[in-house]
Amino acid sequence: MSAYLDTALRVIRTEAQGLAMLAEGLGDSFDRAVAAILAANGRVVVSGMGKSGHVGRKIAATLASTGTPAQFVHPAEASHGDLGMVTQGDVALVLSNSGETPELADLIAHTRRFQIPLIGVASRPGSTLLRQADVALVLPAAPEACGTGIVPTTSTTMTMALGDALAVALMEHRQFTPEHFRTFHPGGKLGARLSRVADLMHQDIPLVAETAPMADALLTISQKSFGVTGVTNAEGTLTGIITDGDLRRHMQGLLDHNAAEVMTRNPRTIGPDQLAEAALAEMQSRRITSLFVVTPEGRPVGLIHIHDFLRTGMV
Repeated sequence: MSAYLDTALRVIRTEAQGLAMLAEGLGDSFDRAVAAILAANGRVVVSGMGKSGHVGRKIAATLASTGTPAQFVHPAEASHGDLGMVTQGDVALVLSNSGETPELADLIAHTRRFQIPLIGVASRPGSTLLRQADVALVLPAAPEACGTGIVPTTSTTMTMALGDALAVALMEHRQFTPEHFRTFHPGGKLGARLSRVADLMHQDIPLVAETAPMADALLTISQKSFGVTGVTNAEGTLTGIITDGDLRRHMQGLLDHNAAEVMTRNPRTIGPDQLAEAALAEMQSRRITSLFVVTPEGRPVGLIHIHDFLRTGMV
């Protein structure tokens, strides 16, 4: 084993031990922190200096994306006007490993002056931050993974995990669903996976009647450029599809047939309210390139194509 790998394993194991100590030490103060956030009419204002500040930004982002309004306020900027961002109705979540970070003094005093609930996170129970806090979340005395004890490593990992624990506890209390999550993540690959089929489907879709001659079906396939057409009965229900494979199988005398004689019956379909992820999984498992979207009554209302997933970066 190389010296580098040995160091990596030591760091990860040291931080893992810190997380285990954090889990064992959590008590009713965690419940009270969750209750304080749920009782707030405003936002969770997260603050911290240095590495704690970087962790705080991530915690605020996680809270905000999972249904708990939150924002990060830099403590130094707070002392120069940004204290106006912290108002009655908010709850402050302040992070400091030592609990004695001088830049936090004005923010702590502001919460005391205006009776703004203060949740403190620090490793020293007798520190200024935790003595002033309404709820004190104490980090265990776990060694930093740097070996010298001076580089924030285990402490920041524990603080990050504690923030995740708060966010998930709040999320589960609010019964936060994938649909809610999508509201806060509309862009990119994640947003596409959490989109509904109705959000991605094409509504101008190729359709012909069962009685339509194949000349009309070929024209429809060519005009719509999906390489497929749906086939409907007299009631407007999707009864089949015609693909390139169907055309090849009926090449001999193709134009002598109508759509019902060439189509593949009982095609795979999907509902408009299902997740796009489910449509992609169906296409990949069946090795097909498109799915017709139908109502519960079987009426076609759209079509979703593999190119839609390529465009959004899902595949």
